[in-house]
Amino acid sequence: MNKLRASKLKKLICAGIALCGMSLALTQLAFGQGADIAEQDGATEEQGSQELLEFADMSALFVIPTDYFVARVEKVTDRGETQDVTLVIGGGPEKGQTISIIHGEMIEITDYQKVTQGEEVIVGRGEMDGAPVYTIMDKYRIPAVAWIAAIFFAVAIFFGKKKGFTSVLGMILTILILVKFIIPPIVAGGDPFWISLFGAIAIAFISLYLSHGFNRRTTIALIGTLITLGLSAILSLIFVNFSKLSGAGTEDAYFLQLGSFGAINLQGLLLGGIVIGALGILDDITTGQAAAVEEIHKANPRLSMSDLYKRGLSVGREHIASLINTLVLAYAGASFPLFIIFSVDSSEPLWVTLNHEYLVEEIIRTFVGSTTLIFAVPITTWLAARAFTKPKQRRHA
Repeated sequence: MNKLRASKLKKLICAGIALCGMSLALTQLAFGQGADIAEQDGATEEQGSQELLEFADMSALFVIPTDYFVARVEKVTDRGETQDVTLVIGGGPEKGQTISIIHGEMIEITDYQKVTQGEEVIVGRGEMDGAPVYTIMDKYRIPAVAWIAAIFFAVAIFFGKKKGFTSVLGMILTILILVKFIIPPIVAGGDPFWISLFGAIAIAFISLYLSHGFNRRTTIALIGTLITLGLSAILSLIFVNFSKLSGAGTEDAYFLQLGSFGAINLQGLLLGGIVIGALGILDDITTGQAAAVEEIHKANPRLSMSDLYKRGLSVGREHIASLINTLVLAYAGASFPLFIIFSVDSSEPLWVTLNHEYLVEEIIRTFVGSTTLIFAVPITTWLAARAFTKPKQRRHA
């Protein structure tokens, strides 16, 4: 946990203590407790106020940075739980200046969070009583990510040729749509569910045609994607409301509700995330099914629509079997820490753990995605079988 996150946590603790004290006092007044209890409450409130002041004094030590820059570790002296670090600022108006920081003074740091000589880190600069306060926020990872991205793009373009290039372009445009056309309206107070749904439709058009070209196969895949995307939206609404999810099951959602984004509909955000996630698997299965049916038709153009549908569906069943397992593993990998927690935590029964909202959210994501891809196979296969056969070959499947 970095120091900025720790600062938020300390403020939440302080606010929580204050709210608990106020709630207790109001509850006791509402139920008309006796004078003896009131005296005890006064003593408790006084003790709580003292604890609140202590927490406030402690939280005052955490300075929220107003400026950020990259610095290189010049010298490190490890003192066990803390490190004396000498840094050379690498940018901004203080570029080239040398500063000294006690890393781990306020928040305990792990061995991984410790820094080494020559390493680059992100440093936050704030002020306390008019004096600058510097804090090591995190390790600087952007150059490493840039190299990894460059390797990925090179491999995709080298082996994928033109389609590899257009797929990379489609991925970039998808990210731009998410950042520029989906997130801002949600932050402004729009309904995350509908914004995400319309954004997903736009992404489907752009990514499919850019990645697979303007042809009949892609159009069939797009139609199948749009139909099943609408189905995923309906399923997510039904499943989320039936399982009584509010969208506040994660720590990130909790911070959104308490911060400056309190107007965001968290349940709508959960629904929108499920729809966007479903689009990723639909892209794969609809294009795969359309391609399989077309290739079967090319191999034997005399097949009727019924036969073409059956053979395409046979391929699709294998696709379903592999994708369901892939989808479960993908969600499990993303939520791996949660699996560890409820596997080793014996403080509550397993059924209580499984009832927690953060876990139910992941279960619902998996079930919506899996159900959607199952329906995508027969829908896309039927569309492709109909499109690739002549009218006289179209018999009822």
